Amino acid sequence: MYTFSSKLKTLSFILMAVGILGIGYGFYTAPKDIQEVEALLASESHGGHGEAKHEVSAEAGAAHDATESHNVAAADKKVEDSKVVMPVETDTAKVMNETTVAPVEVISKINREKHVVNAEEEHAEHLNHVLHQLQNKPWAAFYVACIFFMLVSLGVLAFYAIQQVAQAGWSPVLFRVMQGITSYLPVGSVIFFIILLLSGFHFNHLFVWLDPAVVAADKLIANKAGYLNFPFWIIRAAIFLIGWNLYQYYSRKNCLAQDEANDNLNYKKNFNISAIFLVFFIVTESIMSWDWIMSIDPHWFSTLFGWYVFSSFFVSGITVIALVTLYLKSKGLLEHVNTSHIHDLAKFMFGFSIFWTYLWFSQFVLIWYANIPEEVTYFITRIEIYNLPFFTAVAMNFIFPLLILINTDFKRITWVLVMAGVVMLLGHYLDFFLMIMPGTVGDRWFIGVSEIASILFFLGLFIFVVFTALTKSPLLPKRNPFIDESKHFHY
Repeated sequence: MYTFSSKLKTLSFILMAVGILGIGYGFYTAPKDIQEVEALLASESHGGHGEAKHEVSAEAGAAHDATESHNVAAADKKVEDSKVVMPVETDTAKVMNETTVAPVEVISKINREKHVVNAEEEHAEHLNHVLHQLQNKPWAAFYVACIFFMLVSLGVLAFYAIQQVAQAGWSPVLFRVMQGITSYLPVGSVIFFIILLLSGFHFNHLFVWLDPAVVAADKLIANKAGYLNFPFWIIRAAIFLIGWNLYQYYSRKNCLAQDEANDNLNYKKNFNISAIFLVFFIVTESIMSWDWIMSIDPHWFSTLFGWYVFSSFFVSGITVIALVTLYLKSKGLLEHVNTSHIHDLAKFMFGFSIFWTYLWFSQFVLIWYANIPEEVTYFITRIEIYNLPFFTAVAMNFIFPLLILINTDFKRITWVLVMAGVVMLLGHYLDFFLMIMPGTVGDRWFIGVSEIASILFFLGLFIFVVFTALTKSPLLPKRNPFIDESKHFHY
């Protein structure tokens, strides 16, 4: 039996405490009204060497104002010219001149007033938009970390189900590790569902299509209202989360019951429900990616997106299995797990990193080459505004695993796998960051207190839940039909 060490438990509590403080700080420092936004923008404009994105906005506004001022000046000059054209020779001519010029002056004045009103409306709209972006930032940071850790546990659950259906002989000695990691799924699901409810009740602006005013003003979003509406959306979410958690509960229950049974009935039950779950998972995973990630950018779409999201959290899940296994091995546990098992996990890490790259490139190059405005805007935004995390994610999720894990010997060295695993997990967190942040905070992004605190909180919670679950059952399944084959797995 595994015993949760006091040091690791203390670390998990510290991470959660620091995370909560940082998350609270992020919400506390977010602007509460337009006046705070105006003060912030004013301080940025006087900063001199502020971020380029703010300078571009200021320059664009200045250019717009200069253009309008030039137009108004030209109109005034035209009025003055019209006054000179008509010579004043008689009283009649003077009267005619006054009656001709007056309407022109009135029109010019009206145009200037309209310009002032429009400029004020545009400025107010811009301030309101920036307010929503800045208020979204702590929410979005929390959302990214929440969905990432929840989907990591879901990826492990899918990997476990595949092992059951494939009747794999190498992996049963790792089943308890997988079940421990998937124990986080119920906790992560509850927190995530609460966030969705808060979004639906307009506590944040993560999903613009939840705002009736936006739907009324946007014909494209209005056309999707039959699918993207709060009741249908939240019902789908409940069905997905309940379905995944039911499989997690019953698969673990049957696996533990098999240890005490005299036949393989519980194993057969697990085989059957695993096959059903995988069908359910394939369908719901794609819809989930549309509902919870793609709909943040409701104008954009990609037919590969479901597979792309799957590849990201699936390889992350396998990486977490490898890291937890290596940790338990370092504590003298999992005596039947040998270098061949570790090598296989590393091969899956490498293989699905290449699979992720294939899907990333397929999605990117087809959209970029077609150059359809409503599609290519998605990547233009990320390349121009998020260029550092965009290219860093590619390096961490493809180039780094390729250079490190392609070597067979490296797949059996603990410190190499730990280093590679940490880099890959951070890279795929960046991947989710890039999927969610541009549609929620626009150009107002940076990885600051809210982002780091959210990661620390969910990491601490993840460690606490997973390692607590590992203490509740033996780390070796006793009566799995393939357990002997798994114990002696070598190649």
